[in-house]
Amino acid sequence: MEVVDHDGIPVPMTVLTGFLGAGKTTLLNRILTGDHGLRVGVLVNDFGAINIDAELVVGVEGGAISLANGCVCCELRDDLVASVLTLLTRPETVEYILLEASGVADPGGIFMTFNDAELRDRMRLDGVTCVLDADQVFAYPEYPALMDLKLRQVGFADMVILNKVGLAGRDQVTKVKGWLDDHFNRLRVIETDYCDVAYPVLLGVGRFDPASDGNVTSVGSRVDTEQVALDEDHEHDHTQAFGTWSFETDQPMDLAGLAERLRKELPGTVYRAKGVLYSSDCPERRAILQVVGRRVDISLHDEWGERTPCTRVVAIGTASGLDGDLLEELFVSCVAAAAHHEGGEHMREYLQTRST
Repeated sequence: MEVVDHDGIPVPMTVLTGFLGAGKTTLLNRILTGDHGLRVGVLVNDFGAINIDAELVVGVEGGAISLANGCVCCELRDDLVASVLTLLTRPETVEYILLEASGVADPGGIFMTFNDAELRDRMRLDGVTCVLDADQVFAYPEYPALMDLKLRQVGFADMVILNKVGLAGRDQVTKVKGWLDDHFNRLRVIETDYCDVAYPVLLGVGRFDPASDGNVTSVGSRVDTEQVALDEDHEHDHTQAFGTWSFETDQPMDLAGLAERLRKELPGTVYRAKGVLYSSDCPERRAILQVVGRRVDISLHDEWGERTPCTRVVAIGTASGLDGDLLEELFVSCVAAAAHHEGGEHMREYLQTRST
């Protein structure tokens, strides 16, 4: 878990992994042609596999296709750093980057790439999502190396999209989830067909938004489990219904304690959380919380200025699995913990250590 100091706002990136045929290209096509309100840059290995309606194409230049909704699809070159920098330096600012790893790629090398100094201050690894074919997970048992690769792809992931569950059937899905539980702890698994996952889960967009400014006068939380798709205009039926939980307080929080508890105790039924935090250690600056699956990131941003310091957090997860009492206890305990820090010196030292 990293707590870093950002003068600017780095562009978030999701790395998409998964074995051949799992459904990554289906997911990319959905995002490229979707009405999610973001200018997304997509880096793909197989340019020709992307199926885009010609009416959506507004320009073709070199290895890039520009789309009417502001998205751009680019061919992934051998030099991964150069490919990402090309997206970041486009005239039209890219707000989000999706990188599709090869179906036979070990994600470990990709992780090492993002330690490159040229990228560190310009992009933020938002998460790693693995697409898994529920119907074919156990195919080719005579090749144990393939199973090892799939396990590594899942192991590096913060969240798993278990795709083709309708084709696989409930017995097979139960078997796959048992296999995952045998190898991983509190893994976030989303069941779906055709990679039909709500954009707030994939990209953190839509009504999943805690950042609106305003005055907050007390500690409070709310669970909304009636909200299924979370997108105003989203018309697909998701295999797994989603709900949201929100938390607000005008009392400062203990960032180190919050980061530690989220990393160790956040239930596996919570897929994403994000918010603006008011902290006891750096009360003059806003802290930004980003949780994607098992990944927890807290970073310091701009000063509050004329805005009233407060904490606003929203979490998204399964409608039946959001335990409001458990989540409230987790966050409220970090409000109480902040009161025990004299002058915030402990947390300032922690932030300085994690920012270097």
